[in-house]
Amino acid sequence: MEILRSINAIFWGWLVAGLLLGTGVFFAIRLSFPQIKYFTKIFNALINSRKSGDKKGVSGFGALCAALSSQVGTGSLVGVATALASGGPGAIFWMWVTALLGMGISFSEAILAILFRESNGDGTYRGGPAYYISKGLNFKPLAVAFSISMIIGMGFFYAMVQGNSVILATTGIFHIHPAIIGLILVVFVSIIIFGGVKRISDFASVFVPFLAVSYIILSLFIILSNVEKLPAVISLIITQAFNFDSAAGGAAGYTIYLAFRYGVARGLFSNDAGNGTTPSMHATAIVSHPVTQGFTAMFGTFFTTIIVCSCTAFTILLTGALDSGQTGVELTQSAFSLGVGSWGKNIVFIAMLMFGFKSIIANIYYGEVNLRWLTGNKILLQVYRLLCCTLVVFCGMIPVATIWELVDFAAATLIIFNAPALLMLSKYVLFALRDYVTQKKNGVDEPEWDYSLDVKDRLNNMKKSALEREQQS
Repeated sequence: MEILRSINAIFWGWLVAGLLLGTGVFFAIRLSFPQIKYFTKIFNALINSRKSGDKKGVSGFGALCAALSSQVGTGSLVGVATALASGGPGAIFWMWVTALLGMGISFSEAILAILFRESNGDGTYRGGPAYYISKGLNFKPLAVAFSISMIIGMGFFYAMVQGNSVILATTGIFHIHPAIIGLILVVFVSIIIFGGVKRISDFASVFVPFLAVSYIILSLFIILSNVEKLPAVISLIITQAFNFDSAAGGAAGYTIYLAFRYGVARGLFSNDAGNGTTPSMHATAIVSHPVTQGFTAMFGTFFTTIIVCSCTAFTILLTGALDSGQTGVELTQSAFSLGVGSWGKNIVFIAMLMFGFKSIIANIYYGEVNLRWLTGNKILLQVYRLLCCTLVVFCGMIPVATIWELVDFAAATLIIFNAPALLMLSKYVLFALRDYVTQKKNGVDEPEWDYSLDVKDRLNNMKKSALEREQQS
C-alpha cells in the first residue's frame, strides 16, 4: 500500500493533474471556450435530446442520464467529503477549476465517441476511447492499454469504491454484516447490467433526475438555513486554495499542495472529464449532430461538480461537520444530521444507496464496452460481469483508504492514456464544431451530420478541395 501511495503522490502531485488541466486549457483555447460561448445552447440541446432516439436506440437525454449515473454518484457525496478531509476547504476551489476546464474536455470526448463509434446491429451503438484511438490514430497498442486500464479500473476499483460507500452508509443505519448488504446490492445490479445498455439508459432516465433534484433541494434547505455564513465559507475556500503555509491550515496542516492534489483528483472522480469513461455512454446516443451530444456532455460535468458537489461541500462547511475529524460518507451523514436533525443521516443513506447503485451499473458497463472491443468472446463477458459483482459483495470489508488509493491509481492511468489521444484527435472535434456552426449560420435550426461518410475521409476531402481552390486562385 505504501508503494501505491507513493506512486499516487507522484501522479497526483503535479504530473497527471497538470496533464488533465493542461488538456482542459488546450481545448478551451482551440475551441474558443465552448463552455462559455455555447453555454446557453446546452439547455436547448437538453430539450431536443429528449426527442432523439427511437424505441430500439438510446436518446441523447438517455445517454446523458446514463453518463450521469457514474458522474452523480459517490463522488458527489463521498468524494467531496474525502477532498475536504484530506485537502481542506481549498480543495473545493480546485474541484471547480477541474470542472470548468473539464467541460471542454467532456465536449470533445462526446463528439469523438460518436464520430468513431460502431453499430451493435440492433439499433444501438458502442464506442469510447478505445474506438477513437484505434480508428482515429491507428494506434492499437495505446487503445489496448487504455482498454485494460478501463476493464480493471472501472469494473473492479471504481465499482468497489461505490459499493464500499453504499455498504458503509447502510451499516451506519442498520447492524447488518457488510457481505450480506453487498450480496443484496449485487442482485439488483445484476438485473440491470444483464439487460444491456438500453435497460441501463431507461433506468437512468427515470431515477437520475429525481434523485439529483431531491438531493439538491435538501442541500439548499441547509445552505439557506445558514446563509449568513456563506460569504465567509466562500472566502475560506478561495484563500485555502492558495495556502502555502501548513501552519495556517490548522491542525490538519492543509497546504496548496494538498488542496490541489485532492481537489483535482476528487473533482475528476466526480465528473469523469478526461478519464475516458463517459464517452462510452455518449457514443450510444442517436442524435442529429455529434456536437449536440457534446453540449449535453458539458452539462453533465457542470451539473455534477459545480452544482451537486458544491451542495455537498457547502453543507459540510456551513454545519461545521468538517471539525468532527470524520471522512467519507460518515462526514456527509454527520453534516446532514447537524443540518436537519438525526433523520438527515437516513437521507444521506438513501441518496448514497441509489447514487452508488446506479454508479456501479455504469462502471461495470464501461468495463464491458472495452472488454467487448478487446475481445468479442461472449462467455468472457459474462465471466467479467460475475467477477465484478463478486468484488462488490466483499468490498465492504476492505479498508476505505485502500480502495481510494486504487481508484486514484486507476484514474491516473486512464488520463495518461486518454488525454494525449484527445489532443492528437482535436482536429476532428474542431471540424465537427465548424460544421455545426456553419449550418447554424446558414439558417439550419437543427444541424445534421451525415453518418454514412467516414469522418477522416470527409475531412481529407475538404482539405484537398480547399487546397485545389487555393492553387486555382
